[in-house]
Amino acid sequence: MGFLSIKEASFGYKREETVVNRVSWAIQRGEFHCLVGRSGCGKTTLLKIAAGLLQPTSGSIFIKGQRVPEPSADVGFVFQAPNLLEWLSVIDNILLPISIKLKPRVDDQKYAMELLDLVGLSAFCNRHPRELSGGQQSRVAIARALITKPEVLLLDEPFAAIDAITREELQEDLLQVCGLRKTTVLFVTHDITEAVYLADRVAVMNEGHLKHSLKVNFERPREKNLRYSAHFNELCLLVRQAMDEEA
Repeated sequence: MGFLSIKEASFGYKREETVVNRVSWAIQRGEFHCLVGRSGCGKTTLLKIAAGLLQPTSGSIFIKGQRVPEPSADVGFVFQAPNLLEWLSVIDNILLPISIKLKPRVDDQKYAMELLDLVGLSAFCNRHPRELSGGQQSRVAIARALITKPEVLLLDEPFAAIDAITREELQEDLLQVCGLRKTTVLFVTHDITEAVYLADRVAVMNEGHLKHSLKVNFERPREKNLRYSAHFNELCLLVRQAMDEEA
């Protein structure tokens, strides 16, 4: 059993429709796994099951050997859109998961500033979302997901709407932040190059099933020029071929 384990999980929004079909997957502590697949294959549904946002119709999800019956502070979730509250400042948006339950302490505020510094936005702490670029809003969303110090971070295509250069910068920020805390990560993306650059392992999903798994052996920290190496492109081709086979 991994640090995060998915055991024979299935889910359907209707009785006759199975979106996730008997998926089993294990992620060891501190590993970064990526899940790729075509639209509608069940990636986001599986991610929500792992987060406890949806309960599987059969099968189970475990974190550290404990079943996940509902969302918890041990799991951070980053959605496709940043979903920041426009009337709150950047720092208050980051502290929101804590503020919902109790008044943030001085230590909470200090940690929020540390996260902002890690994602390069410490100078923007008192700004509001409308004053930020799309990439900056994504950085705030990641910092917000990490404020409770979750041991597992789940991300659903958080950089999909970002330009290519900013997207690469966000990928590097994410790897740095998660590497420092040894956060266990499951990252959903349509982008094959993004998956290979980020992941220790890439899985291909199709019609509710996990069909292929590819181990990525590049050293960490990842070098920027890695994206242009022959081996990197070979691995990207293998993932693409696996997706084409399933199509």
